[in-house]
Amino acid sequence: MTTIFKQQTTYPEPAVIKERRTKPLGSAVQTALSCYFSDLDGHPPDNLYDMVIGEVERPLLAAAMNHARGNQSKAAKILGINRSTLRKKLELHGLA
Repeated sequence: MTTIFKQQTTYPEPAVIKERRTKPLGSAVQTALSCYFSDLDGHPPDNLYDMVIGEVERPLLAAAMNHARGNQSKAAKILGINRSTLRKKLELHGLA
C-alpha cells in the first residue's frame, strides 16, 4: 500500500515577517547564542565558532545553490568564493 503525503504549506505570521525585515541576521544569531549560553546551565561552552559556522553555513550554501538553480559557478559568484571552495563546502555539508 502506497501512502502519498501532501506537503503542508505554512506561512509565517505577519509579525514574524516584519521582524525578519527589520532585524539583521546578527541579531538573530545573538538571540540564539544568548539562549545557548542560558541552556548550558553552568557548563563551559566548547567549539562555539565551529558550531555557529556549521549551523549558518549549510543553509547559506543550500540557499545560494537553490537561487543559482544548481549552477555551482553562479552560486560561488553569489557567495563571493571560489568554485573549488564551494565544492569542498558542499561535500562537507552533504549537499554535493
